[in-house]
Amino acid sequence: MLKVVAIKQVRLGMFIQELKGAWIDHPFWKKAFKLEDPADLIKLQASVIKEVVIDSSKGLDIAELNEVVDSDIPLVVDIPVLALNTPIPSPKSKQISIAQEQAQAKKVINASKKAVASMFHDVRMGKAINAEAAMQMVDDIAASVDRNLGALISLVRLKNKDEYTYMHSVAVCALMMALAKELGMPEAETKKAGLAGLLHDLGKAAIPLEVLNKPGALTDEEFTLVKLHPERGHELLLQANITDEVTLDVCLHHHEKVNGTGYPNKLKAEEISIFAKMGAVCDVYDAITSNRPYKGGWEPGTRHFIAADGAVEWTF
Repeated sequence: MLKVVAIKQVRLGMFIQELKGAWIDHPFWKKAFKLEDPADLIKLQASVIKEVVIDSSKGLDIAELNEVVDSDIPLVVDIPVLALNTPIPSPKSKQISIAQEQAQAKKVINASKKAVASMFHDVRMGKAINAEAAMQMVDDIAASVDRNLGALISLVRLKNKDEYTYMHSVAVCALMMALAKELGMPEAETKKAGLAGLLHDLGKAAIPLEVLNKPGALTDEEFTLVKLHPERGHELLLQANITDEVTLDVCLHHHEKVNGTGYPNKLKAEEISIFAKMGAVCDVYDAITSNRPYKGGWEPGTRHFIAADGAVEWTF
């Protein structure tokens, strides 16, 4: 039976069927899980979520609380005063081998590619973005990254020229979360980084396909048109009521450069947020290691020295 329970009534042993609140506000990858780890209870109590839906057929019911006698399993976890402002470390998820994860990663990539292609098509047709579908993609990609980082990221590089735009969004989503985890960011920020990576190039849906997929060099007029995609994407996100500041920031500013020569606002180093800088790094990394309509991708292990005009001087 499903029941709505206030956070102060939540106890270990309950099965959380739904977290009542915005996806981006809670600190968990999954929407439904059995609450068994005291650290997860602390994170839940410290979040902005006020209520959850429990499934009493899969876990502890409110009516059963007085019947629990196992003193080794705490029902309530006291939160220190500083807990609300202090990142709570989460235990490492179980890692599996690349071979074990590759099959699941392929499914995640294929489903995500189709979903992103559908999202871009809907935008071109003037339809609203399905925010819930985007968030579910981030959940699935995050779970794969957690199980084995190398499996999904190695597979997502194997995109062909025709699917680059869609697969690039999936790749940057995964890279953003991997980078956030490497930087020690808490799960909530890691999740925001992933959503920002997934939607960072949404504005390209407003660019003609013949320009996006042009096999040769762009004309000045075409390049000016492409450079509008951060602002157009920002507008589309607002129209879809996606108001997360990280997602909006990365979408608008992932082409800024620390020397102030980027676009659209020519921001300089201290003016660019950490998330926008992360977006720029992940965006460029995936772009230069992927096969594009106009060039082959570089191998990730190859070192390239770039001249001031952007030409490759030598590689090894």
